[in-house]
Amino acid sequence: MSAARTAKLALEALAAQPITIVTPPPGPHAREMIARALPHLSPSLIHCYPLMVRRASGCMVEDVDGNVYLDAEAGVATASTGHCHPDVAAAIAAQAQILIHICGTDFHYPGYGEICAKLGALAQQIGPNTHHWQTFLTNSGTEAVEAAIKLARQHTGRPGIIAFRGGFHGRTLGSLSLTASKSKYRRGFGPLLPGVSHATYGDLDSVEELFATLTAPTDVAAIVVEPVLGEGGYIVPPPDFLPGLRALCNLHGILLCFDEVQTGMGRTGKMFAAEHTGVVPDILLVAKGIASGMPLGAMMAPSDIMTWPAGSHGSTIAGNPVAIAAGLATIRLLEDDLVASSARVGQRLKKMLATKLAGAAGVTDVRGLGLMIGVELDTHERAGALAQLCFRRGLLLLECGKKAIRFSPPLILTEAQAEIVSDVFAQACADVNAAAPA
Repeated sequence: MSAARTAKLALEALAAQPITIVTPPPGPHAREMIARALPHLSPSLIHCYPLMVRRASGCMVEDVDGNVYLDAEAGVATASTGHCHPDVAAAIAAQAQILIHICGTDFHYPGYGEICAKLGALAQQIGPNTHHWQTFLTNSGTEAVEAAIKLARQHTGRPGIIAFRGGFHGRTLGSLSLTASKSKYRRGFGPLLPGVSHATYGDLDSVEELFATLTAPTDVAAIVVEPVLGEGGYIVPPPDFLPGLRALCNLHGILLCFDEVQTGMGRTGKMFAAEHTGVVPDILLVAKGIASGMPLGAMMAPSDIMTWPAGSHGSTIAGNPVAIAAGLATIRLLEDDLVASSARVGQRLKKMLATKLAGAAGVTDVRGLGLMIGVELDTHERAGALAQLCFRRGLLLLECGKKAIRFSPPLILTEAQAEIVSDVFAQACADVNAAAPA
């Protein structure tokens, strides 16, 4: 049997494995490898857990010591089709044999126009609308935000941007100026981009207050908002919030920009979270789940807004042929079943969590849409202890907001796996509570 065939069968077997902790993490190999690597790494990297990953398949992740984890965070909501989906892996491998890079800013090649057209067609499903959408491809979500800032200023001739407290839009300097989820992201990097104001997420009155006291609406180019707050806590806004922002933008000639870097590509049970309200943005940003882990993002706008001239923006690597191949394969899988599946399984997971955590000390809320679910705790310390205990028991989760745990598993998560996730989490929550001082 060939080495490639053996590796393929091993990955298939891993995807079907249960959670298996053979040695308390981090095991000896992980400790050794992490210790060897750390002196060479930027200290800015967080490393939530001492996890040294050997391989991953489906919803399962194996470390270098043979521990197998159920992944309920999907590389921060990025591995949308699961780890190493065979269709995506095959598309990457095939493309890598014929063209890896030539620069989409300067040349044409198959795939670039195809994925831009596909994304535009998907955007027309919001509302629906009759816009002709055009797309600028990026390597990441933060680059998509940077592109949106530039386009909004160029198109409107205005300098101001309004974002929201609790929002996360990236860590490059322009997008960091919009990010307001944690002060540590901004500490030591000022002065940041001028002309950026922050309102209260979910509160239309706070936007009106900005207009009255701090920035005239005629100076504002764009309002940038996450349709569901991501890193800031997995918070679903009141139903009148996004329609209200749309009305304010229409009234004042402001562009409405939806940052769907985390909420898009099926994460909330719709291709875009905007579809839950039918509010059509002027600029739409996606990344993360668009290419199942390959570096790809997009800044999209109708052609009558995408008015910047040739040469005003570009990128050497963005829209790389291999990343595009992964993106096209990912979108096919999302359209075939995964978006509908994420809605169904997400609803089931949220219900199981709410039921099993009912009455649990310290749990104050279970919320979310699709497979974007947040569990709010009463303290940051309890949330941290719970996340760490889940890791030691083989469930990968991340914190968000001030004191919440986020559930953002691959969209291929099955109902059986969702039940395991809720069981492990509920038991960990009970054990954290039992260990807490009286």
